[in-house]
Amino acid sequence: MSTRRHFITQTAAGASALAFPLVGGAQAKPIKVGVLHPVTGALAYSGQQCRLGAELAIEDINRTGIKSLGGAKIDALLADAQSTPQAGVAEIEKFNEAGASAVVGAFASAICLATTQAAAKYNLPHVVDVGVADQIVERGLKNTFRFGPGYRKCAEVAVANLHVLNTAAGKPARTVMIIHEESLFGTGTANLLSRELPGYGYEVREVIKHANPTRDFNNIVLRMKAVNPDIVIPANYYNEYALLVRTMQQQKVTPKAIYSVLGGAASQYKFVKEFPDASNGIIDCNHWFNPRDKRSADLKKRVEAKGAFFSYEVFMTYTAMRVLGDAIERAKSTDRAAIIAALESSTFADHIMPYGPTKFVNGQNTGAQPLMTQVQKNDIKVIIPRDYREAEPIFPLKA
Repeated sequence: MSTRRHFITQTAAGASALAFPLVGGAQAKPIKVGVLHPVTGALAYSGQQCRLGAELAIEDINRTGIKSLGGAKIDALLADAQSTPQAGVAEIEKFNEAGASAVVGAFASAICLATTQAAAKYNLPHVVDVGVADQIVERGLKNTFRFGPGYRKCAEVAVANLHVLNTAAGKPARTVMIIHEESLFGTGTANLLSRELPGYGYEVREVIKHANPTRDFNNIVLRMKAVNPDIVIPANYYNEYALLVRTMQQQKVTPKAIYSVLGGAASQYKFVKEFPDASNGIIDCNHWFNPRDKRSADLKKRVEAKGAFFSYEVFMTYTAMRVLGDAIERAKSTDRAAIIAALESSTFADHIMPYGPTKFVNGQNTGAQPLMTQVQKNDIKVIIPRDYREAEPIFPLKA
């Protein structure tokens, strides 16, 4: 469509095209970028949200195009990782054959671990949008860049803030139960928390792992009743998170706090809308936008106008694509090595995240940080840190 429009305007400008052959020259060659997410399978909701974020970013970048390449537009090669690492790797092979200049994706840690490795064989730049497992950026892969924080950073921030909240409340909470999904993300997060919490004086009573998908949490919640922890920490994807918390509500299990670290539903407007009672009061340490940046509200409106929810998947992938666009602009090239060099030297700061300028060290953006949110009055509010605070934290939920 845009190519045709471009052609008509150029033809209409026939006379000037003859006078200035460069102005009327061929349109800059599109830049092929792989957009890889699990849009089918167990993680389909999150994958579709990520894809939406990528498409909105490409829309914004293509308004002017990549100026250093004559206004070249990004041509998205949309691919489905089908919620499995193997399918993700197969798509990387296709991107390479299609001559992609870079890849953005692939949401889940286990998929990102596989796709970054596969892309490294071809020196194909891979910007990770979510994938929180730190192994992704700790293998010395020169092609891999993660804009957001990893789970170690998130777990440390979450535990330190839990301690601050608990201490301020007179230390009502001492025991913890962790419920996590079985893949790299959930297992890694649970392991980190199990190591961090005792140092702050908390007793981790039990750590329970569940499969993806899990359609029934009754037994786990019965176990929770028996253990009776002060704090429940879930680390799972959207469907399982929502079902776990609803099952707790049905069985009238009310810990002093549901305190999530990278909780799949805890800071999701969809969850708050669908299950207002079950979500009320939940605290989450997660990816979140800067609520003081007007552009956050503008992007949220655009997402909602498409009938979608403004979730972390959307704004993380949106920003990851903007980081890549900025790198291509500075590289002045579609060459993979040139784009990798531009990413390595990135100082990208034109974003809606609470991060400051981008600085990649071994592929990890060192300025990335999670925010703490809480569901209050059917809305999601930032409670920590104070620089971004929109509401005072409520802790514990029940005395």
